Amino acid sequence: MQKIVVFGGTGMTGQCAVQYALDKGLKVRLMVRNEATVPESFKNQVELVKGDVVNAEDVVKAISDQELVCVVLGTRNDLKPTTMMSTGIQNIVDAMKAAHLKKVSVCLSSFLFFDADKVPKMFTELNADHKRMLDVLKASDLEYRAILPPHIADEPSTEYVIAYDKSPGLTRSISKLDLGKFLIEALFEDQHAGKVIGMCTKPAC
Repeated sequence: MQKIVVFGGTGMTGQCAVQYALDKGLKVRLMVRNEATVPESFKNQVELVKGDVVNAEDVVKAISDQELVCVVLGTRNDLKPTTMMSTGIQNIVDAMKAAHLKKVSVCLSSFLFFDADKVPKMFTELNADHKRMLDVLKASDLEYRAILPPHIADEPSTEYVIAYDKSPGLTRSISKLDLGKFLIEALFEDQHAGKVIGMCTKPAC
């Protein structure tokens, strides 16, 4: 049974990634700041480690003895300037290197495919931290999967498409279920290693 640690596993997409990992038969560890945020649906099926992603020592403990890493950090609806996510990913990368781990999937944003002046102003600061996250990944020697979805929709699973280094651009959304699934599945597909991946829901015929 392979072991995976998930950072950000209590958010909308993170919960889907955790549930899919469990359904796939993985042994899941979840780092959380507050255990009360963990859904009852899988609370007793995961190993909980209390900590904060901006604390390097906490991250080292969370990654200890793991094999795979999934990062679904977010600020929920807080759009203020932040360095939480980029600090977190730097801590994760450093801890992975120290533990000799290679495979990590990271959820970012399709706004990174846009020119900076085309990003909606309300998302400018958040996108800047996503850019710092991507820079950290690209500077690492990890087998990262940087996944850049468009709007994440609370909708049923359906067919989706992916593209490297660009958004497929066929639709403007992706189901949270499909994104969660792909964050896990991409770790088992070597063709995605070291890639920046756009994805979106496949248009209905």
